[in-house]
Amino acid sequence: MNTVENSPLMRKLSAFVALSSKELAVLARLHQRRKSFVAGHDLVHQGQSDQAAYILASGWVCSYKLQPDGSRQIVDFQIPGDFLGLRSILLRTSDHSFEPVVDIQAVEVLASDLFDAFEQTPRLATAILWAASRDEAMVVEHLVGLGQRDAEARMAHFLLELGAKLVLVGLGSRDGYDCPLTQYHLADVLGLSAVHVNRVLRKLREDGLATFRNGRVTFDDFDRLAARAGFDPSYLDHTGPLLK
Repeated sequence: MNTVENSPLMRKLSAFVALSSKELAVLARLHQRRKSFVAGHDLVHQGQSDQAAYILASGWVCSYKLQPDGSRQIVDFQIPGDFLGLRSILLRTSDHSFEPVVDIQAVEVLASDLFDAFEQTPRLATAILWAASRDEAMVVEHLVGLGQRDAEARMAHFLLELGAKLVLVGLGSRDGYDCPLTQYHLADVLGLSAVHVNRVLRKLREDGLATFRNGRVTFDDFDRLAARAGFDPSYLDHTGPLLK
């Protein structure tokens, strides 16, 4: 059984600070309510007022907002080690929904437990704030991509960012990573049509930059892909192997 010491969240927080044995014990207590969720069924829905968040332990999740006409806009994707619905604890109501892309396992974190953990271990609280700040920086970067990057640069930047996130939790490398997303997922988050996504991915592959096939993203030429994307990883506050 996985322990908190080698959990995805611990790997991510360790990039910010080395946690003490007391802080690890508090983090372990936050991992007690582990649950399974099936793909396609929301675990947090927009407008939900229950004061609980989740730590994603395995699998991928998409976060999205519903529009009045029933359509939806994917905002981002979450991977193991990410918090889900953290803002709903602080703002009391979730402003968007979370849907598993595949079957997942997630740890339920009650508001009272999280506040107790923050009170007992301020450094752990600071590390979680750092992780949340990185997530916010990525959403800001997505907005820049939608407004300023062409389709190829937008796709390249997004694939590189996902890779950097996965490296941090031990699930990716400079060569690439496993990815369960469909072209429809990519179209939604990048503001493109599925046909356009297919065309862009083919162009990246034909140019020898990146290949996305059979659930695997392969960086065929990492440096040229980063140059094509204008990928500056400083906003991630991370200098792991993928980014060197």
